[in-house]
Amino acid sequence: MPRARKKADLPEKICAACGRPFSWRKKWRVDWNEVKTCSERCKRALRTRRRSA
Repeated sequence: MPRARKKADLPEKICAACGRPFSWRKKWRVDWNEVKTCSERCKRALRTRRRSA
């Protein structure tokens, strides 16, 4: 059985909405390249910002 990775070794991205860094999560394993926001709240905020602009 493979050893678990340390949280510090996981890839990170910068959230497009809030600008804070966020780490890889298991639920994003299939579409990590398409993930742009750290949370649903940031995703909603980004969507409303684009609609109003």
